[in-house]
Amino acid sequence: MAARLEAEFGVSSQLIEGGGGVFDVVVDGALLHSKQQSAGQFPEEDKLVAAIKGRGA
Repeated sequence: MAARLEAEFGVSSQLIEGGGGVFDVVVDGALLHSKQQSAGQFPEEDKLVAAIKGRGA
C-alpha cells in the first residue's frame, strides 16, 4: 500500500507503531480510514486512493 501511495501521489507514508491492531489512515489531519471504526477491515487500495484524490490531493 505504501508503494501505491508513493506511485500515485509522489509522497512517502509514515508508519507510527502502536498496539492493539490500530490501523488508521490520516491525510493532512483528516481521518480517512480507521480499522477500529470499520469493524476490523483494512482499506482497499483503490478506495483509499479515490478517497485521497477526493480530498484534492
